[in-house]
Amino acid sequence: METNIKKILELAVTNGASDVHLMPGLMPRFRLEGELVDIESFDRLTGEKIEEMLSPILPADKKDSLKGIAEIDFSFSLSDARCRANVYRQRGETAAAFRLIPLKVPSFADLGLPAIFESFVNVKQGFILITGPTGHGKSTTVASVLNKIAQERAGHIVTIEDPVEYLIEEGKSIVSQREVGVDTKDFSTALRSVLRQDPDVVFLGEMRDLTAISSALTVAETGHLVFSTLHTNSAAQSVDRIIDVFPEGAKDQIRIQLAATLTAVVSQRLVPKKDGGVIAVFEVMTGTTAVKNTIRESKTHLLDNVIQTSAESGMMPLEYSLAKLVKEGVVEESVAMSFCIRPSVLQTNLRGDMRSG
Repeated sequence: METNIKKILELAVTNGASDVHLMPGLMPRFRLEGELVDIESFDRLTGEKIEEMLSPILPADKKDSLKGIAEIDFSFSLSDARCRANVYRQRGETAAAFRLIPLKVPSFADLGLPAIFESFVNVKQGFILITGPTGHGKSTTVASVLNKIAQERAGHIVTIEDPVEYLIEEGKSIVSQREVGVDTKDFSTALRSVLRQDPDVVFLGEMRDLTAISSALTVAETGHLVFSTLHTNSAAQSVDRIIDVFPEGAKDQIRIQLAATLTAVVSQRLVPKKDGGVIAVFEVMTGTTAVKNTIRESKTHLLDNVIQTSAESGMMPLEYSLAKLVKEGVVEESVAMSFCIRPSVLQTNLRGDMRSG
């Protein structure tokens, strides 16, 4: 079959793939339900063939970079999905990875988001962090929340992304989606100017460095609602990661800033189901007085215990979410065990009386 990038991506959408990989020496591969599989109806690829395939979809300002030593990020739309693309060099040849993004932003019900997410829609100021490994749905969760805010609140939502993924529907809100490298130079530059754009809600696609983190906290401090994502495995680890970015002399100030602004940290995973497909599981930490004091006093090692004993504040350890799915027959116990962070907590939830909710 003719190896055409649009045909490959459209076939991926039809088959429900989350990602597509083009690698020299291999047939195109789809990620289906978390596993990479060959698409045998297509020929094996060469680096030259991949470059030829990419040429029609590469933005004009990116084409010169293809021949150099560079990673290229961009996004574009198909008839039934959007794609986030990363083109890179490996062993001296061109390769590419595509993330497929539905055109319709999923609802809270579609994603199975915990009830606490409903309260995020009405938060006027603060800092909400969605964390988890790469490819586990962080951007989708944030897009769902932003989309609901756009439909229900009259305000201005500004997103700063690299690249823009989901397109947020304008409802009661107006929405400005800014792409790094297209609409703004970089995250830090966009954050410095965002307060002049009269925002109510700001989404920073990823907190990559000290400047971006510091700017995001400052925006939250000045009376705005800020969302961002981070590649960490738990709520407590997320707090440590933010603080550890800063030099020793600045850590106390950042603890104070973070404690003052933190609304919630949600850590999530996509876990394989017994009957195929994946389902999201969540750990939730809300910015209660106990959490804020623990952060301020540099006792983040106690945050796991606070989460496990604060169900009345909407908190939930990852292991509770996993145990619930095991008891409902949705996920195998062995699979839940492989995704948990604290096996003893999972065992307690499986063998003992689980909290309601």
